[in-house]
Amino acid sequence: MAAVIKLLSPWRFNRFARACVQLHSSAVMRGASVEEFNTAKDKLAALKKDPGNEVKLKIYALFKQATQGPCDTPKPSMLDFVNKAKWDAWKSLGSVSQEEARQQYVDLISSLVGTEGPAVAAQPTGSTKGFQTLLVSTEDNITTIRLNRPEKKNAITVEMYNELIEALGLAGKDDSVITVITGSGDYYCSGNDLNNFTKIPEGGVEKMAKESGELLRRYVKAYIDFPKPLIGVINGPAVGVSVTLLGLFDVVYATEKATFHTPFSQLGQSPEGCSSYLFPKIMGAAKASEMLLFNKKLTAARACEVGLVTEVFPESSFQSEVWTRLKAYAKLPKNSLALSKQLIRAVDKEKLHAVNDAEVERLVERWLSDECMQAIMSFFQAKSKL
Repeated sequence: MAAVIKLLSPWRFNRFARACVQLHSSAVMRGASVEEFNTAKDKLAALKKDPGNEVKLKIYALFKQATQGPCDTPKPSMLDFVNKAKWDAWKSLGSVSQEEARQQYVDLISSLVGTEGPAVAAQPTGSTKGFQTLLVSTEDNITTIRLNRPEKKNAITVEMYNELIEALGLAGKDDSVITVITGSGDYYCSGNDLNNFTKIPEGGVEKMAKESGELLRRYVKAYIDFPKPLIGVINGPAVGVSVTLLGLFDVVYATEKATFHTPFSQLGQSPEGCSSYLFPKIMGAAKASEMLLFNKKLTAARACEVGLVTEVFPESSFQSEVWTRLKAYAKLPKNSLALSKQLIRAVDKEKLHAVNDAEVERLVERWLSDECMQAIMSFFQAKSKL
């Protein structure tokens, strides 16, 4: 198992070293059989996608706990980045029994295999284009668009924005019945990659803000105009624009480990994705304000209670239950679903485009403000200390 952890860069080792190995505290104490454990090891070796360093730390820690029990080895030197990260991950499991660690290991590998399953099936119908930041496939009348930067928690870069616009355009015209958006690895999406704000073009900050605003306008427009049922499969925490857009989905399914966070004001920014209009409509003005103004993070259960999420599933059965349901939806008459969706959306469509324009205009304003610049600088300074 030593090979399961790739070398962590020095500036990030503390961040990964502190990565907790947390499975659901409500899980019943149980133990997988040795045979199931060995099968999970084989499945791990067969994974096609790198799940990212944080997940690999979890896998390593659970493997050590399952085979050797609680960590009792000396703490490595602070300069031994890799072994220090591995030791901290193992140590964080505390007194979890070998049987329970075995079960958690099996559950985690099963979750990774389930996440990877639909994404490795086929190229999108009607397109042979490959994407750099997405995995796109069409199978069983379902087009799946999977955010694929697990090592960066699926943070959205400028390239990913453009690829998502293109992927949505292709999915809207292909032969599939429904379209699904989900994420690779532990996160659904951690929102904007704030490194986007460090790439100042020749025209200066004003040009960057204007171009970013136009890109965001086109991105949100792709969701407003999407002609088929669009379903969010939220496989982990969601932040920022990945949350605000959920009001434009037709159905949102989430694992119980998902959280929903829109920390705009603490970054000196303002909401987007038509959330300034749709969130109060969905959950009421007071609850929407807690999220959009005061950065309140919602659990999956709470997001479901306020109407942002359609249904929450146990992590252990999330992938299997959701995809069984999606395959049933995909057998429904294609034109009937599309026309019904368009009828529902038509009522608000003009309003949504106006809201999108207003939100983008305000955001461009905020991006050029000293308050926003200071907040982003503070974020990077704090990050550099990790």
